[in-house]
Amino acid sequence: MPGTDRRDHDRERTASRPNSANGIAENNHVDETTALLGSDTRDHSPSPDGDSTDDDDEGKPLPKVQILLLCYARIIEPLAFFSIFPYVNQMIQSNGGIADTDVGFYSGLIESLFSLTQAIVMIFWGRAADRFGRKPVLVFSLFGVTFATGLFGMAKTIPQMALFRCLAGVFAGTIITIRTMIAEHSTPKTQAQAFSWFAFSGNLGIFLGPLLGGSLADPARQYPGVFGAVRFFQNYPYALSSLVVALVGATAAISSACFVTETLEKDPDATDGDEEETTSDGPVYRGDLSTWQLLKSPGVGMVIYTYGHIMVLAFAYTAVIPVFWFTPASLGGYGFTPLQISLMMGLSGAAQAAWLLLVFPPLQRKIGTNGVIRLCATAYPFFFLCFPLGNVLLRIGTEASVKAFWIFVPVVLVVGCGVSMSFTAIQLAVNDSAPSPKVLGTLNALALTGVSGLRAFCPALFTALFAIGARTQVVGGYTIWILMLLFAAGFSVVARYLPEPQKSRKRRNV
Repeated sequence: MPGTDRRDHDRERTASRPNSANGIAENNHVDETTALLGSDTRDHSPSPDGDSTDDDDEGKPLPKVQILLLCYARIIEPLAFFSIFPYVNQMIQSNGGIADTDVGFYSGLIESLFSLTQAIVMIFWGRAADRFGRKPVLVFSLFGVTFATGLFGMAKTIPQMALFRCLAGVFAGTIITIRTMIAEHSTPKTQAQAFSWFAFSGNLGIFLGPLLGGSLADPARQYPGVFGAVRFFQNYPYALSSLVVALVGATAAISSACFVTETLEKDPDATDGDEEETTSDGPVYRGDLSTWQLLKSPGVGMVIYTYGHIMVLAFAYTAVIPVFWFTPASLGGYGFTPLQISLMMGLSGAAQAAWLLLVFPPLQRKIGTNGVIRLCATAYPFFFLCFPLGNVLLRIGTEASVKAFWIFVPVVLVVGCGVSMSFTAIQLAVNDSAPSPKVLGTLNALALTGVSGLRAFCPALFTALFAIGARTQVVGGYTIWILMLLFAAGFSVVARYLPEPQKSRKRRNV
């Protein structure tokens, strides 16, 4: 274990190269994230180890071109994931001759296999990004997703569909590396803005994926004047959709290979192994950590659990809300038409984008990352409560109550979608909990492993619970909302125990 002599040597080495990318500037890039607490007062006094803070690092502008390139690459994963949704049921039926009642089982199985595959390989990609660099993993994963997505549309059997979907899940390194690289490109002052654009690009991929998939599926039948005579599209009716998505993925892979810069900075003087020294601020890690050591690091376990709790709320809501909107008011839903559902989903997407891009960055600077999470935790139960209240207005059935409903619901969606800020805030909290910059990729992999596992079964679970509640009419068909209210209330309790950044964040190596 290094002692006083080692620390004295480190101070001399740092002082001799104050502008080194791996020296004090890199140290302060992490150390000064205590500003995320929301206080306008920052401590610029010398650190306990004798190192002075570097204001230049905190004032570093956001590299907008790099963030733009990474956000473009970010679009690919949701684009590939959601593009098959409009046609996957029809594809399963035509490829396997499956009965209508069994199609849902196979489509759910294929999507679950994708998420489970991601969960299995996440740690591998995180470790690879921490060891070999962010850029190689990003580029390799993008090419892999591109190849697998292109193959999916040409599958002719259900086992082939499952195989190609699992192959796409294997290349899960894009999500980990992009999150990590955006964190390493940003400073305490700019990371809220950077991750707002990161979240927006993900939502854009979710929006464009089904649009591309639905409009390009079976082109010979949809557009007979253009593709009707093309035998390839007659034999492979879903190839055009997957090939177009693959083409977008290829452009992202090429642009990342040519223009994205590596963000993992390796210190030639850093030691190998899991060395650690204790200061008055806690342990300072000087090497790689094992996965178990990382999980035991102060604050990490709590942050990862909170991440999972937030994602369960998100998966439950996104799975239940389309079915809830479609279900007749007499059974506890809203009885919307497909057009009305599309309009409401569009309104929700626009509202989320506004909250993330316009409100989240200044709010995070004012009340801190944990402050935003706790605010969203307080709002979640009220947001969920509004949906059964809307059904009550419809069940009353008077002209006044129906008018009130059509005013009430859009307002609830616009205001309530502010809870989506918790998705971005928890990502910042994950980054802040990293005990060392060398494990930032692995830490993101741990968080995303849990999320992928939850995504494999949460949608099916919550839609099944909704169906049971609607069929039995227990508590007027509101059973699912009572369960989600309880889970949201649990989130407000969990959020109180989130570690503060200055307690959980450790300094970079100096």
